This record gives sequence, C-alpha cells and structure tokens, in this order.
Amino acid sequence: MYVCSMKPWLSREVPYDWKLANVTPIHKKGCKEDLGNYRPISLTSVPGKVMEQITQHLQDGEGIRPSQPGFRKGRSCLTKLISFYDQVTHLVDEGKAVDVAYLDLSKAFDTVSRSILLEKLAAFGLDRDTLC
Repeated sequence: MYVCSMKPWLSREVPYDWKLANVTPIHKKGCKEDLGNYRPISLTSVPGKVMEQITQHLQDGEGIRPSQPGFRKGRSCLTKLISFYDQVTHLVDEGKAVDVAYLDLSKAFDTVSRSILLEKLAAFGLDRDTLC
C-alpha cells in the first residue's frame, strides 16, 4: 500500500518519482505492423494524477476564475495586460470614456496582524502544516 506523505505539499516540490511515467503504445487503427498507427499513452503516479485532477477542478470551477492570469496554462501577467489593453482600446474606439485606477497592494499585508490572519485562516479549516 502506498502512503502519501505531506512532504511534497510542505516543500512545494513535486517528487521526482511523481514525474515519471510508463509510456505504452496503444493501437489506433489500421495495420498493426505500421508504427504510425499507435499512439503513446503515459501512465503516471496516483498522487500526480490526483494533483492534476485538483488543478483541473479549480480551473473548471470557480476556484480560479478565467480573469486570473496566474496558475493557469497559457496565461501570464503579459496575457492579462494584453487583454486589458485590448478592452481599453476597444472602448476608446467606440468613443467611450475610460478611467483607470492603478493600485499598488504590495504593502497591504504589512498592515494586517499576522496572528489575526492566521486565526481567520484556521477558522476556514486550514490545517497547521498549511498555515506554517
């Protein structure tokens, strides 16, 4: 029986063996002697598949909204900036007024009491290891 430890979660690193896959050729159609008629299927570890499913669930549901550029395949701050620029120029081309407010929230958490924040996160159900 395989027991998943909390080490990968706490270290925020994917273990090497989770990245390994057994690639198996599966016959698609046609002559079995022609190698072009096979497609590769990779069998990965169960914990890796679970993490993949969790990530997909967050992206499909409301966990990570489409407007959030981070943590999404093919999205970045640059793609978000291009999307914003496209929306603004479209509105200007239509003759509409556009107001933009730039906020720097990088210091926002400097004013939050760490102990109060940790208490509130614990109240939402985060376990001790995650809070650490």
